[in-house]
Amino acid sequence: MTPRAKSYLNHYLFSLNESLRRRYTSFSADFFCATEQDANTCAQLVVQGEKTATCSLKYWYDQANEPMPEVGHLQVVLNWKGEPQCIIETLEVFEIPFNQMTEQFAFEEGEGDKTLEHWQTTHQDFFEKECEQEGVIFDKNMVLVCERFKKVYP
Repeated sequence: MTPRAKSYLNHYLFSLNESLRRRYTSFSADFFCATEQDANTCAQLVVQGEKTATCSLKYWYDQANEPMPEVGHLQVVLNWKGEPQCIIETLEVFEIPFNQMTEQFAFEEGEGDKTLEHWQTTHQDFFEKECEQEGVIFDKNMVLVCERFKKVYP
């Protein structure tokens, strides 16, 4: 975490009473998506309260031996330039195959027209490109790690 993101996080944490502050033990700072335009758009959607969910391929957690997201995690949401935009808290984590995604979750992701059809098209395109870079073939049965979150700061 950069010093700027850490300072932003600490400003939030020290605005809480001690018992609330102590319940948080997991922190990160990152942007959504893989391009400048998408990262900045998603950050704005989170700030505006339109985006309250996200997902990624479980395959990548398994391949990189990365820890799975956990409830109570705080993330400093960054724009593409690494500037803190807000802080979110993970409320729920679950797994679901790509081809079983729900209309409700697609709406909560807050992107485009918020329909399942839009979600399927844009996410399949994103995941196909992501997989292609690693020599993996995307399959609609691939499992997604889904997170619901709420904006807690500012």
